[in-house]
Amino acid sequence: MRRYEVRFTDSAREDLLELHAFLAEHSVDAAEAALGTIERGLRLLEEFPWSCRASTAVPRSRFRELVIPFGRRGYVALFELEGDDVVTILAVRHQRESDYH
Repeated sequence: MRRYEVRFTDSAREDLLELHAFLAEHSVDAAEAALGTIERGLRLLEEFPWSCRASTAVPRSRFRELVIPFGRRGYVALFELEGDDVVTILAVRHQRESDYH
């Protein structure tokens, strides 16, 4: 089975820190649980990145979105398939956020 290398942009790493900080203001346990859920969800990309939906932000591209359920909502990770074996996480947002900028 093909394995993909999953990398993060600096911006995507910052997104994770911001998501954690936001939740930690209310509950450290919830913040830790959310990050754990996101990390487990992103592991899917090591084997099945093409199973995720195509991004509507850039039609007909190698940009895709992984929906990661958490509670009643969840998170969305925008990523790009690079070459034959690299997945680059570009951004991670809460589903209620409106964009990746």
